[in-house]
Amino acid sequence: MVAKRPSASSAHPAADVLIVGSLNMDLVIRTPRLPRPGQTVAAPALETIPGGKGANQAVAAARLGARVAMLGCVGDDPYGTALRDGLRREGVDTSMVSVHAGAATGIACVTVANSGQNTIVIVAGANELLTPAMIEAQRAAFERARVIVCQLESPPDAVECALKLGQRLGKTVILNPAPAIGPLPTPWIAACDFLIPNETEAALLTARTVDSPEAALDAAADLHAQGARHVIVTLGARGVAYVDAQSRLLMPAPIAHAIDTTAAGDTFVGALAAALAEGVAPDTAIEFGQAAAAVSVTRLGAQPSIPFRSELGAPAAPATH
Repeated sequence: MVAKRPSASSAHPAADVLIVGSLNMDLVIRTPRLPRPGQTVAAPALETIPGGKGANQAVAAARLGARVAMLGCVGDDPYGTALRDGLRREGVDTSMVSVHAGAATGIACVTVANSGQNTIVIVAGANELLTPAMIEAQRAAFERARVIVCQLESPPDAVECALKLGQRLGKTVILNPAPAIGPLPTPWIAACDFLIPNETEAALLTARTVDSPEAALDAAADLHAQGARHVIVTLGARGVAYVDAQSRLLMPAPIAHAIDTTAAGDTFVGALAAALAEGVAPDTAIEFGQAAAAVSVTRLGAQPSIPFRSELGAPAAPATH
């Protein structure tokens, strides 16, 4: 299997936010309700929509004001071409997206109920081909970025390399640990300036039962004690639980009528990254992310649901401390 290697990173335009992660084509089915095990539910149509947690977060950060670059892998197939073309239309630098001959681009099978809830099954495809060597080859892009964002839809050794490289270079490192399957290595957590799980992921990371906002705060405190400087547990319509060295807060979400929660978490992460790249305080960046996510759940689809900066305005002025 041969990859078309991206050009030397010294040729890349500067990006404030560097997203290291997955690119998937979402195959979306909308149904009146999510099927129970063994149940068949009829659906009116199948949609093909650009997605992948990494690509979604890249689009969100770009639409919300950041200069963004994407580092990841696709196959040399129509889905891969469509995903790269779509990111470029959003203003995202795709020169670090490798195209791998003979590999299939990642896909996600998404079922969305009328309630807005969803289930997602991922076939990683070319996303599995991202390596530490490919990360290290883009060191100059890491050096120029202010914020590095990772998820868990890429191979663990590549994620670890990206987290630790960002940490060594003194960047703001964000990890959205999705999909989580269990506790993370402590050095990974210690490399994070911002660790952003949802309730289910927080439970897996801490072996706690996370069934209330207060329990989410306790889980966030556990993760903070393991070394993450800021921990944000996203709680959907209930807002976020936030813990840092000085704070232990429940921050309510804006009221929104949800019709599709797909990519709401990715919208939050991308918006947060864009705000942090501008130098705003963490609590203000969280509020900006919540505002963006609240808009996204009122629309259908993953990337199509992500709002633009013009719809939200700017986050508050940069922090002076």
